[in-house]
Amino acid sequence: MTINPGITLALLSAILFGASTPVAKLLLGFVDPWMMAGLLYLGAGAGLAIVHLCRASLRLPATEAPLRRADMPWLGLVILSGGIGGPLLLMFGLSRTDAASASLLLNLEGLATMGIAWLWFRENVDRRLLVGAFAILAGAMLLSWQGRAALDWGALLIAGACLCWGIDNNLTRKLSSADPVQIAMLKGLVAGTVNLLLAFASGAYLPPAGTVVAAGGVGFLGYGVSLALFVLGLRHLGAARTGAYFSLAPFVGAVLAVVVLREPISMTLLLAGGLMGLGLWLHLSEQHEHDHAHDAMEHEHRHRHDAHHQHAHDPNLPPGEPHTHWHRHAPLVHRHPHYPDLHHRHGHG
Repeated sequence: MTINPGITLALLSAILFGASTPVAKLLLGFVDPWMMAGLLYLGAGAGLAIVHLCRASLRLPATEAPLRRADMPWLGLVILSGGIGGPLLLMFGLSRTDAASASLLLNLEGLATMGIAWLWFRENVDRRLLVGAFAILAGAMLLSWQGRAALDWGALLIAGACLCWGIDNNLTRKLSSADPVQIAMLKGLVAGTVNLLLAFASGAYLPPAGTVVAAGGVGFLGYGVSLALFVLGLRHLGAARTGAYFSLAPFVGAVLAVVVLREPISMTLLLAGGLMGLGLWLHLSEQHEHDHAHDAMEHEHRHRHDAHHQHAHDPNLPPGEPHTHWHRHAPLVHRHPHYPDLHHRHGHG
């Protein structure tokens, strides 16, 4: 069975982001949470800006569609929800809870992403995905409960961050046909600058140069590269399923927190991890195949000439694949395993 490339991209994105959580927790001992959010996103934006400039200086052929003016409102909302709201809530939440529990609580991002995709954007979510989602939610609630008649404030703040990122992920789906490096670069630079200015305004100080470099490096890999991979995953899988595969991130973070930070392994942590592992397995083992119709559509994205791309070329277009240009899809009816990607956002009976 051929593995959809979106699965690999989403899992790599999850591993990078999951590994960044315990490291960010470690750095929070030396950096104000608001300042940390700014440094992480500036590191992501600056690192990807270097990649973008190197690509331009080497005059590599453009294989990705650029962002257009019509994309800017969506990008603005993505930056507001995922680049400013999400990291701020996460940093304040991390300062109030241990890294292992925080890492597992980040599974709520996948749940929020899937819920919004299902209820608002009408992506197909079957019974298997729903059962997996409830298993993840049960594990997160187990971690959040502190034996009192209230939830832990740190856990609630992290849950709020996950809701922001769930909104962000679904809005980013609108941009997923465009260059992922450009999207992640602009998000990082704008969100990082805003968070940094807000941190200074609140009285925070810039940490030592070594800490700034460390935070920037964590941001580049855990936020910048991870986001670029996530955008590519959205292109292949849709928001709900990319968010589901991204649920691996908290497990990576929890393992690193136990191994690197020497945090204790509690029964609550094991039970919550087992529930979340069950949910992740249900998501990973999903199969979806039926007869479906493609309506005529026109758009621009990186593609090869496969079953969904059988169009003529203008003689002025450069040869070779993959390539990017505005193209038209003729109506088509066929059957094969698929996900709600760029070409399979149809309704279900």
